[in-house]
Amino acid sequence: MPLPFEILDSQPTPLGELMLRRRQIASLDDLEVLEVKLGDEFLMSSLFHVVEEALADLGLAETEGDKLDVVVGGLGLGYTAAAALRETRVRELLVVDRMPAVIGWHRDGLVPLGRELAADPRCRLVEGDFFVLAADPTGGFDPTSAGRRFDAVLLDIDHSPRKLLHGSHGAFYSREGLTRLAEHLHPGGVFALWSDDPPDDPFLADLRAVFAEVRAEIVAFPNPFLDRDSESTVYVAKTRR
Repeated sequence: MPLPFEILDSQPTPLGELMLRRRQIASLDDLEVLEVKLGDEFLMSSLFHVVEEALADLGLAETEGDKLDVVVGGLGLGYTAAAALRETRVRELLVVDRMPAVIGWHRDGLVPLGRELAADPRCRLVEGDFFVLAADPTGGFDPTSAGRRFDAVLLDIDHSPRKLLHGSHGAFYSREGLTRLAEHLHPGGVFALWSDDPPDDPFLADLRAVFAEVRAEIVAFPNPFLDRDSESTVYVAKTRR
């Protein structure tokens, strides 16, 4: 019988203690969930993954082509990556995460989607800082192919463009940072971003200064703790052809 609360892994990182835990929620008929914390920040829960999947679905729906090369920034519990791999047009998926422990959770089968990702030959887990790689136009996201361009980049790391896990990420969300990100995309390529905040008008203005087509889509999902829906935002931006 599983314990009502169990810490599956806990490791120090430069951003704080990283913890993977499993617990049963008594108010939800002892539903078992996985949760990830980083320091005092609550990062993710297996209870809430509708928007993580919508990030992949909405971003790839706007991406043209039959053999897509895609980057996911942030591995987490694997929901965005798994949703991207359900798109049969994806030829290769690079999932970039700076935390070796998170990659280890998947490779060791500590999280349910780990074996699914590992079994898909299209999927490659890359240990690296997404924001550092995004700012490097000559290196880029693929350690085996410097300067490689992609059809889509799907990002789910910070809580929003204003609520960052670390201050060093802030430059990415500026007009200059988005311009550098766009250099990693093919013409007509797509950048999609998850945010836990409502659409941000100044951030949308910066996106429109860099990308040819931009929209912010509100995605609702059931929240049993509030007994109503909650909402997050997915930004979708396409480069000029």
